[in-house]
Amino acid sequence: MNRRRFLRTTLAAGGGLTLMGRAAARSYAANERVNVGLIGVSGRGTWFVDCMPGISNVVAMCDVNDYRAKKAYEAHPKARKFRDFRKMLDEMGDGLDAVTIAVPDNTHAVAAAAAMRAGKGVLCEKPLTHDVYEARRMRLIGHRTKVATQMGNQGTASGAFRRAVDLLWTGVLGEVREVYAWKDGGGAGERPIPIEQHNCPSTLDWDLWLGPARYRPYNSRWAEWHTWRDFATGNLGNWASHTLNVVFKGLRLDELWKDGAGVHTFNLEAKVTGTHEATFPRGEMIKYEFPARGDMPPVTVNWYNGGAQAMGWREPLEEKLGRKLDWGDAGEKRWDDHAGVLLVGSKSMMHSNGHNTVMTLLPQKQFEGFQDPPATLPRSRGHEREWLDAVKGGPAAMSNFEYSGPLAEFLLLGNVATLVEGPIEFDAARCGITNNDKANALLRREYREGWKL
Repeated sequence: MNRRRFLRTTLAAGGGLTLMGRAAARSYAANERVNVGLIGVSGRGTWFVDCMPGISNVVAMCDVNDYRAKKAYEAHPKARKFRDFRKMLDEMGDGLDAVTIAVPDNTHAVAAAAAMRAGKGVLCEKPLTHDVYEARRMRLIGHRTKVATQMGNQGTASGAFRRAVDLLWTGVLGEVREVYAWKDGGGAGERPIPIEQHNCPSTLDWDLWLGPARYRPYNSRWAEWHTWRDFATGNLGNWASHTLNVVFKGLRLDELWKDGAGVHTFNLEAKVTGTHEATFPRGEMIKYEFPARGDMPPVTVNWYNGGAQAMGWREPLEEKLGRKLDWGDAGEKRWDDHAGVLLVGSKSMMHSNGHNTVMTLLPQKQFEGFQDPPATLPRSRGHEREWLDAVKGGPAAMSNFEYSGPLAEFLLLGNVATLVEGPIEFDAARCGITNNDKANALLRREYREGWKL
């Protein structure tokens, strides 16, 4: 039995292996370092270039832009280099156990799906996918293939996040019926569509960069990919994947996606500074209304992104928080409050920073000498280590696709809401919008020829 087959058998086994007990098999696997391939090694990918070699064997690297990848490639000369992740998966074969994915949002799902079907563990950066349908497919493929998965919302591994969830589950805040989450930035607003054709650098594979998006001639403005809906997910994907994570888990919103839930539907509606098919609005206010989940009451989750002055949401939020937001003009003037979330309970409140790595119970005087209830969630050795442990047959990582798939659906529905008028109703069991055909069609996109999920 070769090393790759051994790890896969250990992961899939429900009981002991034929030749050795499960405990011995895990001990053996735990003493080996996982062979990892990095898909995307520039931009956000540099995080994995820096952290993964210390905790795994980086045996392959993949990037569509040789120029941007040059520094990472030079730092790891022994790793095999690829432009196309599909060739990397094929050629590395059993020499590869798992992959990390840190590329534009547009290509997350196709890369992750290919890796899962090849039997590789997957750590995919946030946002998990580009659209709602892809998030559902990622969850189902992960469930079927049984590989170890994790979304890269690293705050999930923090002690603050897990403490906050414990506090919410034990009712320290009382009944939470209001939530306010925010990001100061907003979107680009209306932008002209790039139509001129620029000379494509020889170091860039433009076709691979586009991935499943429709083809268009190279223009350097497309590379500002966070601007465009075709490639990005706005701050709902980029920031709310962190910020609203504690809300989704701590208030058990994920229960609506589980089989046997009494109710699977919820509503949301957006107010925007402008509706733009190609780009994200400068300001958006999205209200999600969730029904009761077990012993937790109905809750309204408000998402504010940009347009604070035009849409008038900053001052009312500061009144609830009890202080000015530090946007460089208050407090320590360090922009500490550029993103955050406030959970309002019947007894008290909880504030978190944008990454869910700092939590504060409010009012603070009320909690002087407060003793935390016993922890129910396991504490983490670190987000990436937790995933590598799962690759070697250990417990599933906390932000595995069974959890982070529904989280992504919840968030990316907000982008759909910014393109239609009026409220929309989402049925989490069917993965469909029940009251608006246009909105329902926006849950997925057409892939161009040669790409598939």
